[in-house]
Amino acid sequence: MALVSSQEKICKLIPQQPPFVLVDELIEYTPNRIVSSFNIPQEHVLVDSNGALTEAGVIEHFAQTIALHQGYDYFTRNLSPPVGYIGSIKNFEIHLLPHAGQKLSTTVHILQHLFGVTAVRGEVRCENRLIATGEMRTVIAKEVE
Repeated sequence: MALVSSQEKICKLIPQQPPFVLVDELIEYTPNRIVSSFNIPQEHVLVDSNGALTEAGVIEHFAQTIALHQGYDYFTRNLSPPVGYIGSIKNFEIHLLPHAGQKLSTTVHILQHLFGVTAVRGEVRCENRLIATGEMRTVIAKEVE
């Protein structure tokens, strides 16, 4: 059972808003790990004319999973979620582009969190098939008051 599964609640935990949201469930959360999911809708802005989620969409889904981890962490401390951005992407490989109607499941492991910079490693699966792996750093730009 998901910890958070409504779009309204997800949108309170991440800075992105529709139509640019690419996570729809928080499945698991620990201080060092998160599992999210996303059911890819046909009409999403990052779904191409062939019905595939673009490479940018896969990367943004990964980044929003990190944002969801940070937002949920802040939520558990009764703080507003921070606004941040992707600082760097390293060794990110996309093996297959998923299609509308399919479900992504992403697991991210927090490697380091220091001075607002979070370094992670993770993997994206589509219906239990590994489709992407990589590392990313995100930077908190500002705390929301």
